[in-house]
Amino acid sequence: MSFQPIVPISGLAGWAFLKRTQERQETVFNKAPMLTRQVDEFARELPKVKTAEELVGNRRLLQVALGAFGLQDDINNRAFIRKIVEDGTTERGALANRLSDKRYLEFAKAFSYLTNDGPAAPPDGFAERLIGQFRSREFEIAVGEQDNSMRLALALQRDLPQLAEQYTNDRSRWFAILGNPPMREVLQTSLGLPKEFGKLDIDSQVTRMQSAAQRRFGTSDLVELGQPENLEKITQRFLVLSQLRETQTMMSGASTALMLLQSARGLA
Repeated sequence: MSFQPIVPISGLAGWAFLKRTQERQETVFNKAPMLTRQVDEFARELPKVKTAEELVGNRRLLQVALGAFGLQDDINNRAFIRKIVEDGTTERGALANRLSDKRYLEFAKAFSYLTNDGPAAPPDGFAERLIGQFRSREFEIAVGEQDNSMRLALALQRDLPQLAEQYTNDRSRWFAILGNPPMREVLQTSLGLPKEFGKLDIDSQVTRMQSAAQRRFGTSDLVELGQPENLEKITQRFLVLSQLRETQTMMSGASTALMLLQSARGLA
Protein backbone atom coordinates (compact mmCIF):
# COMPACT_ATOMS: atom_id res chain seq x y z
CA MET A 1 0.00 0.00 0.00
CA SER A 2 1.44 3.40 -1.02
CA PHE A 3 1.90 6.24 1.43
CA GLN A 4 -0.94 8.76 1.57
CA PRO A 5 -0.03 12.32 2.62
CA ILE A 6 -1.41 13.39 5.99
CA VAL A 7 -3.57 16.52 6.14
CA PRO A 8 -5.28 16.27 9.54
CA ILE A 9 -7.34 19.46 9.30
CA SER A 10 -8.36 22.05 6.72
CA GLY A 11 -7.66 25.78 6.68
CA LEU A 12 -4.63 27.58 8.06
CA ALA A 13 -3.92 25.02 10.78
CA GLY A 14 -3.80 22.24 8.21
CA TRP A 15 -1.59 24.35 5.95
CA ALA A 16 0.87 25.02 8.77
CA PHE A 17 1.06 21.28 9.50
CA LEU A 18 1.53 20.41 5.83
CA LYS A 19 4.33 22.94 5.32
CA ARG A 20 6.07 21.80 8.49
CA THR A 21 6.00 18.13 7.45
CA GLN A 22 6.07 18.46 3.65
CA GLU A 23 9.71 17.55 3.12
CA ARG A 24 9.46 14.39 5.24
CA GLN A 25 6.13 13.39 3.70
CA GLU A 26 7.43 13.86 0.15
CA THR A 27 10.52 11.79 0.91
CA VAL A 28 8.37 8.86 2.04
CA PHE A 29 5.89 9.37 -0.82
CA ASN A 30 8.64 9.28 -3.45
CA LYS A 31 9.81 5.87 -2.22
CA ALA A 32 6.50 4.22 -3.17
CA PRO A 33 7.26 1.19 -5.41
CA MET A 34 4.82 2.14 -8.18
CA LEU A 35 6.13 5.70 -8.40
CA THR A 36 9.72 4.45 -8.38
CA ARG A 37 9.00 2.04 -11.25
CA GLN A 38 7.32 4.82 -13.25
CA VAL A 39 10.19 7.28 -13.01
CA ASP A 40 12.88 4.62 -13.53
CA GLU A 41 11.20 3.46 -16.74
CA PHE A 42 10.79 7.06 -17.90
CA ALA A 43 14.49 7.80 -17.37
CA ARG A 44 15.42 4.61 -19.23
CA GLU A 45 13.03 4.88 -22.19
CA LEU A 46 12.86 8.63 -22.92
CA PRO A 47 16.24 8.82 -24.71
CA LYS A 48 14.98 6.19 -27.18
CA VAL A 49 12.05 8.38 -28.28
CA LYS A 50 12.77 10.26 -31.51
CA THR A 51 9.30 11.39 -32.67
CA ALA A 52 6.01 12.64 -31.28
CA GLU A 53 4.39 9.44 -32.56
CA GLU A 54 6.76 7.35 -30.45
CA LEU A 55 6.10 9.53 -27.41
CA VAL A 56 2.33 9.13 -27.53
CA GLY A 57 2.67 5.47 -28.48
CA ASN A 58 4.22 4.59 -25.12
CA ARG A 59 1.42 5.04 -22.59
CA ARG A 60 3.57 4.70 -19.46
CA LEU A 61 6.10 7.16 -20.81
CA LEU A 62 3.37 9.60 -21.83
CA GLN A 63 1.77 9.35 -18.39
CA VAL A 64 4.90 10.76 -16.73
CA ALA A 65 5.47 13.34 -19.48
CA LEU A 66 1.94 14.72 -19.21
CA GLY A 67 1.89 14.46 -15.43
CA ALA A 68 4.99 16.63 -15.21
CA PHE A 69 2.92 19.50 -16.62
CA GLY A 70 -0.35 18.78 -14.82
CA LEU A 71 -1.90 17.42 -18.03
CA GLN A 72 -2.43 13.84 -16.85
CA ASP A 73 -6.13 13.97 -17.78
CA ASP A 74 -5.10 14.02 -21.46
CA ILE A 75 -3.57 10.54 -21.31
CA ASN A 76 -6.20 9.20 -23.75
CA ASN A 77 -6.03 12.20 -26.12
CA ARG A 78 -3.03 10.87 -28.00
CA ALA A 79 -3.83 12.43 -31.38
CA PHE A 80 -4.30 15.81 -29.72
CA ILE A 81 -1.00 15.57 -27.81
CA ARG A 82 0.83 14.41 -30.93
CA LYS A 83 -0.49 17.46 -32.78
CA ILE A 84 0.66 19.72 -29.91
CA VAL A 85 4.20 18.38 -30.17
CA GLU A 86 4.46 18.15 -33.96
CA ASP A 87 3.18 21.71 -34.48
CA GLY A 88 5.89 23.07 -32.22
CA THR A 89 5.72 26.67 -31.00
CA THR A 90 7.55 28.78 -33.59
CA GLU A 91 4.56 29.35 -35.87
CA ARG A 92 1.79 31.65 -34.66
CA GLY A 93 -0.84 29.20 -35.87
CA ALA A 94 0.65 26.25 -33.96
CA LEU A 95 -1.97 24.51 -31.85
CA ALA A 96 -0.20 25.15 -28.54
CA ASN A 97 -0.08 28.89 -29.30
CA ARG A 98 -3.82 28.98 -29.95
CA LEU A 99 -4.93 27.25 -26.75
CA SER A 100 -5.87 29.35 -23.73
CA ASP A 101 -4.38 26.81 -21.31
CA LYS A 102 -0.67 27.66 -21.43
CA ARG A 103 0.38 24.37 -19.88
CA TYR A 104 0.14 22.92 -23.39
CA LEU A 105 2.52 25.60 -24.62
CA GLU A 106 5.03 24.69 -21.91
CA PHE A 107 4.65 21.01 -22.85
CA ALA A 108 5.22 21.79 -26.54
CA LYS A 109 8.31 23.87 -25.71
CA ALA A 110 9.72 21.09 -23.57
CA PHE A 111 9.34 18.49 -26.32
CA SER A 112 10.30 20.79 -29.19
CA TYR A 113 13.32 18.56 -29.86
CA LEU A 114 10.88 16.02 -31.33
CA THR A 115 9.68 18.39 -34.09
CA ASN A 116 11.03 18.20 -37.64
CA ASP A 117 13.37 21.09 -36.89
CA GLY A 118 14.52 19.68 -33.57
CA PRO A 119 17.63 17.64 -32.75
CA ALA A 120 15.56 14.52 -31.85
CA ALA A 121 17.48 14.23 -28.59
CA PRO A 122 16.52 15.68 -25.20
CA PRO A 123 18.81 18.29 -23.63
CA ASP A 124 21.05 17.28 -20.74
CA GLY A 125 19.15 16.76 -17.51
CA PHE A 126 15.77 16.84 -19.27
CA ALA A 127 14.48 13.51 -17.93
CA GLU A 128 15.59 14.35 -14.39
CA ARG A 129 13.83 17.72 -14.52
CA LEU A 130 10.56 16.18 -15.70
CA ILE A 131 10.80 13.42 -13.11
CA GLY A 132 11.13 16.07 -10.40
CA GLN A 133 8.07 17.89 -11.73
CA PHE A 134 6.12 14.64 -11.99
CA ARG A 135 6.92 13.63 -8.42
CA SER A 136 5.89 17.03 -7.08
CA ARG A 137 2.59 16.97 -8.93
CA GLU A 138 1.85 13.39 -7.92
CA PHE A 139 2.35 14.39 -4.30
CA GLU A 140 -0.01 17.34 -4.81
CA ILE A 141 -2.63 15.06 -6.37
CA ALA A 142 -2.40 12.77 -3.34
CA VAL A 143 -2.76 15.79 -1.03
CA GLY A 144 -5.77 16.87 -3.08
CA GLU A 145 -7.49 13.58 -2.32
CA GLN A 146 -7.49 14.76 1.30
CA ASP A 147 -8.08 18.48 0.68
CA ASN A 148 -8.17 19.99 -2.81
CA SER A 149 -7.57 23.52 -1.53
CA MET A 150 -4.23 22.33 -0.15
CA ARG A 151 -3.34 20.87 -3.54
CA LEU A 152 -4.04 24.20 -5.24
CA ALA A 153 -2.05 26.06 -2.59
CA LEU A 154 0.98 23.82 -3.12
CA ALA A 155 0.74 24.31 -6.89
CA LEU A 156 0.66 28.08 -6.49
CA GLN A 157 3.73 28.05 -4.26
CA ARG A 158 5.61 26.22 -7.01
CA ASP A 159 4.26 27.91 -10.12
CA LEU A 160 3.88 31.60 -9.29
CA PRO A 161 7.59 32.31 -8.65
CA GLN A 162 8.46 30.59 -11.94
CA LEU A 163 6.48 33.15 -13.95
CA ALA A 164 9.24 35.72 -13.43
CA GLU A 165 11.66 33.40 -15.24
CA GLN A 166 9.29 32.42 -18.04
CA TYR A 167 8.01 35.90 -19.00
CA THR A 168 9.77 39.27 -19.09
CA ASN A 169 6.58 41.37 -19.28
CA ASP A 170 4.31 41.52 -16.23
CA ARG A 171 1.08 41.76 -18.22
CA SER A 172 2.15 38.61 -20.07
CA ARG A 173 2.53 36.93 -16.69
CA TRP A 174 -1.07 37.83 -15.81
CA PHE A 175 -2.24 36.41 -19.14
CA ALA A 176 -0.31 33.23 -18.29
CA ILE A 177 -2.16 32.99 -14.97
CA LEU A 178 -5.49 33.18 -16.78
CA GLY A 179 -4.25 30.33 -18.97
CA ASN A 180 -3.36 28.15 -15.99
CA PRO A 181 -6.61 26.90 -14.37
CA PRO A 182 -5.15 25.99 -10.93
CA MET A 183 -3.31 29.31 -10.52
CA ARG A 184 -6.27 31.22 -11.85
CA GLU A 185 -8.60 29.65 -9.27
CA VAL A 186 -6.30 30.52 -6.37
CA LEU A 187 -5.70 34.12 -7.49
CA GLN A 188 -9.34 34.72 -8.38
CA THR A 189 -10.47 33.46 -4.97
CA SER A 190 -7.74 35.29 -3.05
CA LEU A 191 -8.53 38.56 -4.83
CA GLY A 192 -12.24 38.20 -4.09
CA LEU A 193 -13.31 38.20 -7.74
CA PRO A 194 -16.76 36.69 -8.47
CA LYS A 195 -17.50 33.78 -10.81
CA GLU A 196 -19.00 36.24 -13.30
CA PHE A 197 -15.51 37.70 -13.68
CA GLY A 198 -14.76 34.97 -16.22
CA LYS A 199 -17.38 36.36 -18.62
CA LEU A 200 -15.28 39.49 -19.25
CA ASP A 201 -12.97 39.66 -22.25
CA ILE A 202 -9.44 38.55 -21.41
CA ASP A 203 -7.90 42.04 -21.43
CA SER A 204 -10.52 43.25 -18.97
CA GLN A 205 -9.88 40.22 -16.77
CA VAL A 206 -6.17 41.05 -16.57
CA THR A 207 -6.90 44.69 -15.75
CA ARG A 208 -9.37 43.69 -13.03
CA MET A 209 -6.93 41.24 -11.48
CA GLN A 210 -4.12 43.79 -11.49
CA SER A 211 -6.33 46.40 -9.82
CA ALA A 212 -7.56 43.91 -7.23
CA ALA A 213 -4.00 42.79 -6.44
CA GLN A 214 -2.88 46.39 -6.01
CA ARG A 215 -5.71 47.05 -3.56
CA ARG A 216 -5.38 43.80 -1.64
CA PHE A 217 -1.61 43.26 -1.52
CA GLY A 218 -0.17 46.67 -2.34
CA THR A 219 1.31 45.61 -5.68
CA SER A 220 0.24 44.07 -8.98
CA ASP A 221 3.81 43.13 -9.93
CA LEU A 222 3.86 39.34 -10.13
CA VAL A 223 7.58 39.21 -9.43
CA GLU A 224 6.87 40.89 -6.09
CA LEU A 225 3.76 38.79 -5.48
CA GLY A 226 5.87 35.69 -6.05
CA GLN A 227 8.22 36.60 -3.20
CA PRO A 228 7.84 34.34 -0.12
CA GLU A 229 6.08 36.86 2.14
CA ASN A 230 3.48 37.92 -0.43
CA LEU A 231 3.08 34.38 -1.72
CA GLU A 232 2.20 33.21 1.77
CA LYS A 233 -0.32 36.05 2.17
CA ILE A 234 -2.03 35.06 -1.08
CA THR A 235 -2.06 31.39 -0.08
CA GLN A 236 -3.44 32.00 3.39
CA ARG A 237 -6.17 34.29 2.12
CA PHE A 238 -7.15 31.68 -0.47
CA LEU A 239 -7.36 28.97 2.19
CA VAL A 240 -9.41 31.12 4.56
CA LEU A 241 -11.89 32.12 1.84
CA SER A 242 -12.11 28.55 0.51
CA GLN A 243 -12.86 27.21 3.99
CA LEU A 244 -15.46 29.93 4.51
CA ARG A 245 -17.13 29.07 1.22
CA GLU A 246 -17.20 25.36 2.10
CA THR A 247 -18.69 26.15 5.52
CA GLN A 248 -21.38 28.32 3.96
CA THR A 249 -22.22 25.57 1.48
CA MET A 250 -22.51 23.00 4.26
CA MET A 251 -24.67 25.33 6.36
CA SER A 252 -26.89 26.07 3.37
CA GLY A 253 -27.33 22.35 2.75
CA ALA A 254 -28.12 21.73 6.42
CA SER A 255 -30.66 24.56 6.45
CA THR A 256 -32.37 23.15 3.37
CA ALA A 257 -32.52 19.69 4.94
CA LEU A 258 -33.99 21.17 8.13
CA MET A 259 -36.66 23.07 6.18
CA LEU A 260 -37.63 19.92 4.29
CA LEU A 261 -37.82 17.96 7.54
CA GLN A 262 -40.01 20.61 9.14
CA SER A 263 -42.25 20.69 6.07
CA ALA A 264 -42.60 16.92 6.15
CA ARG A 265 -43.57 17.02 9.81
CA GLY A 266 -46.15 19.69 9.04
CA LEU A 267 -47.74 17.44 6.44
CA ALA A 268 -47.84 14.43 8.76
